[in-house]
Amino acid sequence: MAVAYKISDLTGPGHTDHVGIGGTDLGVSTLAPDGALVAAFGDTFDGAGVGGPGWRSPVVLRGDAPSVPSGLRWTGDGYAEQAVRYRHGGRIAGERITTVLPTDVITVGDTMYLHVMACSDVGTERGTVHWTQFLRSDDSGRRWRAVPAGRRDPLTELVTLEHGGDGWIYALSTGFRRDAGLVLHRVPERGIEDPTSWQPWGFRDGAWAWGNPPTPVLTGAFGELSLRRLPDGWVLLLFDEAGYRIDALRLTGPTDDLFAAPRVTVLDGCGWGAEDHARGRVAQLYGPAVLPGSTLADLHFAASQWHTETGWPYRAMQFRARAPFRTKE
Repeated sequence: MAVAYKISDLTGPGHTDHVGIGGTDLGVSTLAPDGALVAAFGDTFDGAGVGGPGWRSPVVLRGDAPSVPSGLRWTGDGYAEQAVRYRHGGRIAGERITTVLPTDVITVGDTMYLHVMACSDVGTERGTVHWTQFLRSDDSGRRWRAVPAGRRDPLTELVTLEHGGDGWIYALSTGFRRDAGLVLHRVPERGIEDPTSWQPWGFRDGAWAWGNPPTPVLTGAFGELSLRRLPDGWVLLLFDEAGYRIDALRLTGPTDDLFAAPRVTVLDGCGWGAEDHARGRVAQLYGPAVLPGSTLADLHFAASQWHTETGWPYRAMQFRARAPFRTKE
């Protein structure tokens, strides 16, 4: 039984139409160096739904971080532009790119990094990630530029990033097709732009160690992920494709045994005629993303929803789970 309930829509009419956003999804977020909440969204359109004018991705919004407990409020005005310049359906490095989608964002000192996937044919059986890379901002998320080095690794497409407090950034990841388990890497905080600085976590010769070939740390079929170190512990949110739900795992650190970690369902997937957002039942759900200001005792997160037959709803929403793990102890 799900333990989260809806606070509010984050996007759509009455929420983001004043910045030219009718339909969008995702909403990975973190605190910028200047203290603002910065969130990145995926395929975005002027109207409420999928398609029509104003297609752009990723789109970045700024919000009022202290407003999260009562419902996140956006602070920007004016039309929300695409973060980097490219043409949807055009060619980049010889490959046709339909869109560029965000998977997570992290602040390192005075710099922000947005991890993105260069994709084609999203939403079809031909959906492909051609490569992943980082976008960099040195002005608290107002302007972005691509970091030249990219990666082509099927298990590092959907990536979530978090500081370990020990000089390293830890990254859990899986594949875009939602048919694989999770792998773990780490990278020095100042080495995030260098693909050769990334170290996999793997099991070999009877032991787990950094630098071994990557070994799945959790098997299954997963989608979007969100790993965060909160004031009272670590949490991992993940979309469980096989179970059609969003789960939360409580961790003491990034190398915990994920098979043994306390795990609770925060949102259940359901059919369109069976929705109950007050009880955590959401149709065609995906894209969990922990919101800044959360704790294990009061967990706030974004989740997305896309009615693929009608095109609307296509939005991000804010949910809350009070002491989600206490209910299982």
